[in-house]
Amino acid sequence: MKRIIFFILLITGLIYTSKAEDVRFTASAPSTVGSGQQFAVTFSVNAAGSSFSGPNFKGFSVLSGPNQSSSTSMQFINGNMTQSVSYSFTYYLQAGNEGTFTIGPAKITIGGKTYESNALTVKVVKGTPNSNQQNNQQNRQQQNNQPSSLSENDIFIKTSVSNASPLQGEQIIVTYKLYTSVAVSQYSINKLASNKGFWSEDLLKENERPKQYKENLNGKQYIVAEIRKVALFPQDVGTLNIQPLEVDVVAQLPSQRRKTNSIFDFFDDPFASSYQNVKKTIKSNNVSVNVRALPAANKPADFSGAVGNYTYRSDFSKTETKANEAVNLKFTISGRGNIKLIDKLDVKFPPDFEVYDPKINDNINKSENGISGTKTFDYLIIPRNEGVFTIKAVNFTYFDLNKGKYITLSSPEYTLKVAKGDGKQSSATLTSVNQEEIKYIGSDIEHIKTKPMDLNKKGVHFFLSELYYILCLIPFILFIIAIIFRRKHLKLRSNLALLKNRKATKIAKKRLKKASKYLGSKEKDKFYIEISQALWGYMSDKFNIPLAELSMDSVNEALHNKGIKEELASQFIKTLHNCEFARFAPGDESLTMDNIYKEAIEIISKTENELK
Repeated sequence: MKRIIFFILLITGLIYTSKAEDVRFTASAPSTVGSGQQFAVTFSVNAAGSSFSGPNFKGFSVLSGPNQSSSTSMQFINGNMTQSVSYSFTYYLQAGNEGTFTIGPAKITIGGKTYESNALTVKVVKGTPNSNQQNNQQNRQQQNNQPSSLSENDIFIKTSVSNASPLQGEQIIVTYKLYTSVAVSQYSINKLASNKGFWSEDLLKENERPKQYKENLNGKQYIVAEIRKVALFPQDVGTLNIQPLEVDVVAQLPSQRRKTNSIFDFFDDPFASSYQNVKKTIKSNNVSVNVRALPAANKPADFSGAVGNYTYRSDFSKTETKANEAVNLKFTISGRGNIKLIDKLDVKFPPDFEVYDPKINDNINKSENGISGTKTFDYLIIPRNEGVFTIKAVNFTYFDLNKGKYITLSSPEYTLKVAKGDGKQSSATLTSVNQEEIKYIGSDIEHIKTKPMDLNKKGVHFFLSELYYILCLIPFILFIIAIIFRRKHLKLRSNLALLKNRKATKIAKKRLKKASKYLGSKEKDKFYIEISQALWGYMSDKFNIPLAELSMDSVNEALHNKGIKEELASQFIKTLHNCEFARFAPGDESLTMDNIYKEAIEIISKTENELK
C-alpha cells in the first residue's frame, strides 16, 4: 500500500513540459556566380516563426522576394514515426560587378526569441559559369516577365514634427507617413528611430490599422499611411536629433509579358500584364528639434519639472477618527503633458502619525493629439495618539504652456480630531529628531477565544481516507487530459494551411460587412480597400498562397488547380483587377460601388460552392 501511495504521489507531482527541437536557421546560395547571372538565396528554418527580416544584399540586384514556402516530411524508424516541417524564404538576385561579396544573416522570431542564420560569401566572376536547370528556367522566366523599376519618388517615408522648437518637458508629436504611388502588399518596421534625450510614448496601439488618406505632393498623387506616431518629451536643452525610421516594404509592380505570335495579341487584354513582388528598404528623413530652456525668472523652489496644463485636487476620507484607525488622504493631478514624469508630492505629516509610502496610480489616455490622463497619490495614515492634528496645505507647481508661466496650486489645510481608541491605543510613543517613531502597540495580550471549536472523532483521519485517494487521482487524470489536448492543439497548429483555410470565409465575411458600412456612408476609399483586402485575403488563406507570392497570376493558377470553372475564374480575376484599379486610380468610375460589392459577395459564394 505504501508503494502504491508513493507511486501516485510521484505521478501527481509531475509537470508536463515539452522540449522543442533545436531550431536550425540556415542560408544557402551558389558560392560562385557569373557577372549578370541570376541565382537564388534560400533561408530555411525547421520551425514556424514570425517577423522574418532579410539581410542587405549589397552588391546584388533583388529581382523578387522573399517568396515563402513550406514542406513536411515523415519518417518511420523501428516502428516510430517522426515528422518535421521546414519553412523557406527565397530571394532571386542578379549579380553585378566582379568581386567577393558577403550576404549577412537573416533574422526570424520563434517562440519570442530572435534567431540569426549564417552569413554567405558569394564570388562574382567574369562570364557565366555552368548553371543548372533551375537557373536556366529562372532566366527564361525573367526574360518573359521584366519588372518595372521602383524609384525613390514611388515610395518613401516622411517624418513630421508638431513643434520644432519646444520647451524642455513640452510634449511634441512625431508622425511617420508612408507615401506610395504603387501597390504595397506588406511592410514591416525594421529599425525604430532613436529618441536619445527624449521620454517617448507610442500613440498607436499594437496591430492597429494605420490611418490612410490621399495627398498631392509636388504635383503627384500619393496614398499616405501613418504607420507610426509617438509623443516625445525632451529632457535636455539644445539641438536634439531624431534618427530615421527604417522600414522594409514589398511593392507589387506590373510587368509586361513578352509578345508572342498569337492572334490574341490584336486584342487589348487587360490581363496581359502580371505583377511581381519587389522588396525595398526605405528610411525616413532626419529631423532635429531645438529645445528651449524653461524660464529661470520666478521659478518656484518646489518646481519638479511638470510641464503642460493640469488641474489639482485632494480628498480626505474623514476629519474625525480614533487612535490606531486608518485614514486616507488622496491627491489627484489631471491634465495633458508629461504626467508620467510627475514626482510624488512633498507632504508634511505630524510626527504622531504612522504614514506608509503612497500608492501611485497612472491612468494614461493616448490619442492622436498626445498624452493626457490622471495621476493619484493615495496615502494611508494611522494616528497613534488622541488629540487635534493639522495637515498643512500641499503645493503642486507646474509650467503652464498656455499662460507661459509657472502656476502653483494648493490643497486645503486639513484638521483631524483623534479620539481615544478602544483600549488599543499606543502605550508608548517615542519621537526622534527626524520624526521617525518607535511605538509599542497595546495589543500584546489577546482575548480568550470563546467560539466553539471544531472537533473530530477519534480514529478518523484524512490521510489514507477515500477522499484522500480521490484527491490524489484527480491531478493524474487532469495530467492525462492536458497531454491529449496539447497533442491535438499542436497537430492543428502544425497544419497552418488547414487552419487558414477554415478561417478564410469567416474573415472575408467580416471584411465584407465592414465594407457594407462604408458603402452606406459613401466612404469610397475605405470601401475599396476593404473589398480588395477581403478578396486578396480570401485567396491567400483559402488556397495557401503566401502574401509575398500573391498576384493575379498566382490567383489564376490556384483557381484552375482547384478545378474552378473557367468562367468563374475569369470573373474572380476581373473583379480583383477592378478593385485594384479603383483603389489606386479612383478617378475611374466604370464600375459603381454597388456592383463591385455584389460581385465580391457573389464570387466568394460561388467559389465556396465549387470547392464543396
